[in-house]
Amino acid sequence: MTDWEKEIRAKYSDLVKHLIESDMSITTMESCTGGQIASLITDTEGSSAIIKGAFVTYSNEAKIRIGVSKETIREYGVYSKETAVEMARVCREYYDADIGVGVTGSFGNTDPNNEDSVPGEVYFAIATRNEIKSFYFKVPEQPSRLYYKLYMADKIVDELRI
Repeated sequence: MTDWEKEIRAKYSDLVKHLIESDMSITTMESCTGGQIASLITDTEGSSAIIKGAFVTYSNEAKIRIGVSKETIREYGVYSKETAVEMARVCREYYDADIGVGVTGSFGNTDPNNEDSVPGEVYFAIATRNEIKSFYFKVPEQPSRLYYKLYMADKIVDELRI
C-alpha cells in the first residue's frame, strides 16, 4: 500500500469517526468509482453505525431503477452535474440517511454506451437534509483503474469533511 493510499484511508477513518460522534449516517450511489467510497467507509471499524447501505449503479438502467430520472439522463447525459445531484438525493432519501453521495463520470476511456462520455470527466454531488452541492473534476491520467477510483475518493472525502 502506498503512502498516498494510507493517507486516503486515514481521511476516511477520520470521517467515519466524526460521523459516529455526530450521530450522522451516510450512503452512496456510485458509478465510475464502483463502490470504492463505500468500501473505504466500511474499512473503518464501527462504520456499521453510520452507513445504511450503498448502491453501485454502473449502468444507466441501474441508476433509473433506483430512482434517477430517465429524463434527466436523456436531457443532460449520464455524465452530468444534474445526474450526480439526482444520484446523491435519491440514495440519501432511499436510506433516509443524513448524507448521500452520488458520483458519475468516465475515467481512462470513452464509454461506448454513452455518447456524452469524456475520459477523465467526473461529476459528484453531496446531498444533506438541507442542501445539495455538486462538483466537477477533470481527473489526470492515472496508472490504473484503482488509482482513478482512489483519486476521486480523495477529492470526495475532502468535500465530506464536516
